[in-house]
Amino acid sequence: MLENIDLSRKVPKEEYKKAMEELRRRLAALQRRMTELKIPVIVVFEGLSAAGKGTLINELILPMDPRGFNVCSSGAPNEEESLRPFLWRHWTNPPARGRQMIYDRSWYRRVLADRVNRQVKAEQVNQAFEDIRSFERTLADDGNVIVKLWLHISKKEQAKRFGKLRKNAATAWRVTTDDLKAHKQYDKYLAAVEDMLAETDTDHAPWTVVESTDRRFAAMKIFSAVIQAMENKIAEVEQRQHRPVSPPREADELPAGLNSSILDGADLTLSMDRDEYDRRLKKAQARLRELEHEIYVRRMPVVIVYQGWDAAGKGGNIRRLVQDLDPRGYEVVPIGVPNDIEKAHHYLWRFWMQMPKAGHITIFDRSWYGRVMVERIEGFCTEAEWKRAYREINEMEQHMTHFGMVVLKFWLHIDKDEQLRRFEDRKATPYKQWKITAEDLRNREKWDTYKLAIEEMLFRTSTPQAPWTIVESNCKWYARVKVLETVCNTIAKRLKD
Repeated sequence: MLENIDLSRKVPKEEYKKAMEELRRRLAALQRRMTELKIPVIVVFEGLSAAGKGTLINELILPMDPRGFNVCSSGAPNEEESLRPFLWRHWTNPPARGRQMIYDRSWYRRVLADRVNRQVKAEQVNQAFEDIRSFERTLADDGNVIVKLWLHISKKEQAKRFGKLRKNAATAWRVTTDDLKAHKQYDKYLAAVEDMLAETDTDHAPWTVVESTDRRFAAMKIFSAVIQAMENKIAEVEQRQHRPVSPPREADELPAGLNSSILDGADLTLSMDRDEYDRRLKKAQARLRELEHEIYVRRMPVVIVYQGWDAAGKGGNIRRLVQDLDPRGYEVVPIGVPNDIEKAHHYLWRFWMQMPKAGHITIFDRSWYGRVMVERIEGFCTEAEWKRAYREINEMEQHMTHFGMVVLKFWLHIDKDEQLRRFEDRKATPYKQWKITAEDLRNREKWDTYKLAIEEMLFRTSTPQAPWTIVESNCKWYARVKVLETVCNTIAKRLKD
């Protein structure tokens, strides 16, 4: 495709000046409107070295209010970033609602420079395309406007620009040895770009190829693409604002394809006596301490997710899990109601902020699954939002496992009578009374509704790479041992793979 692009296109100076005056005015007005409507905007600048990214980014931001945007320059990942999934650093800095983020290079480095320089294998490139598509779709579904610009120049033009820069002592530093190496690999880069455009050009995040030999032509095309995307999104949002809002729909039946209750199949009579509990607990804790050292040496990250009914014993279970671990190697992250900053981003953003680096363990006391349980039941998100969350969560966990992360997910299950007994015990014990809240009692009244939502969550998000483990928790001793032994066995198996 790129070899057929007409790179000779130009715009006369007077025509450019007249057109840009109007384009700048429109862009400034649209930025203000996007802020009012709390619509986030992502503009990605990609292109070969010397294609003019820096100059054209400056052109774009000149008419914009600098309080509303950020420019992010993405080079090679640093040591901290290299210890996490490649999209981690991009998941942690998308724009908040109503702001704009302009990327000078982006997540596409993985399938361009890293690919051409053979820093990733063919299998990793295919995984990266898959992860990028899901990443962009997730952000677009959350309301982000995504504009992707490929700035294209010929090999001859690139050589000409390099020569001009190198002749001037003030600009010679801008041409690096990597740039000169890339110039020699122009045809390989071109093939990688063609593949990238074909694999990641989508309705929600389309590519615009910008003929960049003439700066004026390139600037006008970039402004037009950004303005068009903003205007389309504003029209969509304004139209949606006039539609009637449907009330949240509670779960009222098992999901299609699920013939019987997953939770009802759990044997809650399973238990163990104190002697067996002490023996197996101590053995599993000692083994996990050894595995903690091994995953650090092997740079294997681990995520452990705890979900369960109120009073199911998550806190006590977590305490026994970490009791003998080196505290420098793990972190426990309690998840509560999102704050204002977290609400201004995609709901998965705050969880990506807490992902472990390679060789460490992160334990989530509740997690991203709140989206398809409490947020669904209590109407904190729309039906469309919680329904697509199953796919978003599965794709996020798949990206984590692509990086080599071990993902363990536990549902701590108790029956309604056991929950009531534990609630009564908390009320009657002064030092336990802080554990019970009005929200716990209110949630209990919706037990059946929550149960159906949990059944669907387990059904739709238990995947080969990140399966759910149901933990029979009427007996806390049994539950603690089951979790510890499952964690040990899963990590040990992955270390052998």
